[in-house]
Amino acid sequence: MFERQQKILEAAVRVIARSGVRGLRVEKIAAEAGISTSLIYYHFTNRAGLLRKTLEFVSDRAAAYTEAAAAEAADPRAELELMLFGELQDTQAVRENSTAWGELRASAVFTPELREPLAESTRIWVDEVAEVIRRIEGAGAEDAAERLTSLVEGLSERWLSGSMDLDRARELLRGAIALELDRAGT
Repeated sequence: MFERQQKILEAAVRVIARSGVRGLRVEKIAAEAGISTSLIYYHFTNRAGLLRKTLEFVSDRAAAYTEAAAAEAADPRAELELMLFGELQDTQAVRENSTAWGELRASAVFTPELREPLAESTRIWVDEVAEVIRRIEGAGAEDAAERLTSLVEGLSERWLSGSMDLDRARELLRGAIALELDRAGT
């Protein structure tokens, strides 16, 4: 059963990354996954359930590739940089994931049942970043993590929408990390 759900969620991310959430139809996901719509309803009950699980899937996938990048770090500052820069990679997985995340975030404005799962995913990411910052500087880690993760989301959206190139997004992130960490005297 896990493999079928995984296949459906991967298809949902691809469809959302291509077409957005507002016009999303379960039929499109079923076609993308090569399954029946009834199988989607069996696993996820309804469209809202599918969107909630897709949000969790996107969050888990992002955590996997950012943690893998950060695991190569020699010290907490390098870990922080690799963790945040993991969201600004020009790979298909990151592009799809970041596009789907942005779409799901925007949809939460109009879909109240997405708000709590989105807030929880955001809290987890901010807490993970704050934990690394605490190992670098200590005080003010939560605020710094909130600012940096918000910046990464905004830079990602600008990059993906074509309003900014990836090198510029990375340059701005590098500067923001330096400002946050240097402000505390590290």
